[in-house]
Amino acid sequence: VFEPAGFALDDRRPCFLIIHGGGWRGLGPRRMYPFAMHCVKLGMVAIAPEYRLVRPESGVTVFDCVQDSRSAVRYVRRHAATLGIDPDRLIVAGGSAGGHLAAGTAQFDGVDQPGEDTSISCMPNALVLLFPVIDTSEQGYGNALIGERWKEISPAHRVRPGLPPTILFHGSGDTTTPFAGAKAFHRAMLDAGNRCELVVTEGAVHGYIMKSRPIFDETMERIDKFLAELDLLPKPADSKTRQAAVPE
Repeated sequence: VFEPAGFALDDRRPCFLIIHGGGWRGLGPRRMYPFAMHCVKLGMVAIAPEYRLVRPESGVTVFDCVQDSRSAVRYVRRHAATLGIDPDRLIVAGGSAGGHLAAGTAQFDGVDQPGEDTSISCMPNALVLLFPVIDTSEQGYGNALIGERWKEISPAHRVRPGLPPTILFHGSGDTTTPFAGAKAFHRAMLDAGNRCELVVTEGAVHGYIMKSRPIFDETMERIDKFLAELDLLPKPADSKTRQAAVPE
């Protein structure tokens, strides 16, 4: 959990929760710290959660990763008062497999931890998807790992009306999470009446945002603009005025 300068627990800051990628099998939250730190500088609380990684020998599957991500959002909402955040300004983001899990917090209803209090919504107020795993069919990514239930957790196949405003960044040269899936998801979102922006970098390959500082900076500027349009960036009223009393 990253807290901005001047933060206090009685604040009501927007929250930027960003989920790491790694094919559901590797890497960790530290990979997403640059995105978190950018948002902290804007005055947001940023959170980079962990989730169980797929380990076939121990029975952990991609469905468990989805459950953990949905649980993370519910945890933040349930503890909003003690985290100093506004539960109605919760942005969920992710890169690659983390983008899949971010989308799943909005789309994969019913893929929840047994016994979890599902009366607490895990629906974000906005989604930021960075070269995500967006299609888990045989034409996409992860089909063999997920198995025959792939369609239950394929964002491109689970679009419906009422999903959060979404901005999606993808390279046209991405063959790891094929660009065709991003285009199909974008088209399905618009057809369903949802707000969705697709930002394409021509020729860029998987992970391109994290390989170039200029592209990273351009991406963050575009995200800032998107969140500003949704009124999800910090405001002066989000934090208490903490000034010493001035004698008359």
